[in-house]
Amino acid sequence: MNILYLCTGNSCRSQMAEGWTRHLGGDAIAVRSAGLEAHGLNPNAVATMAAAGVDISGQQSAILADADLDWADRVITVCGHADAHCPLLPGGTNKQHWPIDDPAGATGSDAEIAAIFADTRDRIREHVRALLAEQGATSR
Repeated sequence: MNILYLCTGNSCRSQMAEGWTRHLGGDAIAVRSAGLEAHGLNPNAVATMAAAGVDISGQQSAILADADLDWADRVITVCGHADAHCPLLPGGTNKQHWPIDDPAGATGSDAEIAAIFADTRDRIREHVRALLAEQGATSR
């Protein structure tokens, strides 16, 4: 199964989902993430994933390409904008939407922002676990 996570900027949510899928699914699932734009990897996303034992620091923020869509068996949008603007998918590609608020817009103290990122990370982990269970992929 080839999974593509799609969001607007490919900086937070889709990156976390890619990291969790790689971490929990191992070799059973091939995974990529992309955005309608590329905003760069958000340092708070990297830090919050590292705190959970998942290193996403080597992942790259990428703009969605036709080759990504051709490659994917399943496209999962993680924000409303990407869901609304998702390009036409090749026949047979399964599309799913996970409505997850963008932690990059969080305001407050450093601790409050970190808590919002951690909540987002944990919500995404649960979505990924459910997806892996649905696919019969081994989950840690």
